[in-house]
Amino acid sequence: MFKYSNTNKRYHTLDYYYKNKYAQKVYKISLNAGFGCPNNPRCIYCSEGSKYFNLSSKVPLKKQFIEGIKLISKKIKKPLYIAYFQTNTNTYAPLSILKEKYEEVLTYPNVIGLSIATRSDAISNDVLYYLTDLNKRTDLTIELGLQSIHSKTLKLIKRGHTLKNFTNMVKKLQQRNIKVVVHIINGLPYETKEDMLATVKYLNKLKINGIKIHMLHIIKNTELAKMYQKEKFHILTKDEYIDIVCDELELLDEKIIIHRITGDPKIDNLITPTWLIKKFCVLNDIDKEMVKRNSYQGIKKED
Repeated sequence: MFKYSNTNKRYHTLDYYYKNKYAQKVYKISLNAGFGCPNNPRCIYCSEGSKYFNLSSKVPLKKQFIEGIKLISKKIKKPLYIAYFQTNTNTYAPLSILKEKYEEVLTYPNVIGLSIATRSDAISNDVLYYLTDLNKRTDLTIELGLQSIHSKTLKLIKRGHTLKNFTNMVKKLQQRNIKVVVHIINGLPYETKEDMLATVKYLNKLKINGIKIHMLHIIKNTELAKMYQKEKFHILTKDEYIDIVCDELELLDEKIIIHRITGDPKIDNLITPTWLIKKFCVLNDIDKEMVKRNSYQGIKKED
């Protein structure tokens, strides 16, 4: 059995991390605080801040939280929660507003921490100082979107920040002992397998705490959808994606926590690839491939 797993997984799962830290399962509750995004125009794959996940900012945070915990098993006597500020850029607001939202959620029953999804170019010095204080009071994680280390790709997808900007922010957060989770996307237009693996190798050297691996999927009414209709660039097959993810896992330091390893878009908004709808089949096939290889996370880590 892999040392950072209590199941058949051969990689360091988030579930294992939380159970090892808190001696029980911890649940993430997704919230939409109504923040915007500084990137204009938006990234070409963006569906306006993940609105297709049906998180409405018009619903008060407390009601969103209550609705979220209804999905949690009632068998657990005292469940623990991480409040996940998921939609849009969740540090893109005046500091007073951020404090109001974050501090409110920390008063909710059994909330032990915050996970804040944002951008490396949307954390001001004032916000950074506040996050430093917040990190001393709760289990704080900052999630930064990167998607790729390659400047040509970042320009193509209109990411709106550079690799240098991203790297500098990671280091600032790390200097304050704030945990950093990074989002990457496999299958971005015209990237090769070697390009994708290079992104993982770079993040290894940054010594990030966790990673979310996504598969590029094309959502209706996005700039990417128009681009795909015109250019028909290659979309990874399921087998290609599984092969790349397993290679990435083999390269990633075993201590890096795998927060996500595939996506689960809603079929009503999805153009392609449709195989991504069957999330658990993809997860199972990744597990099978790791077994077939007799491999595990970090086995091919480069010094």
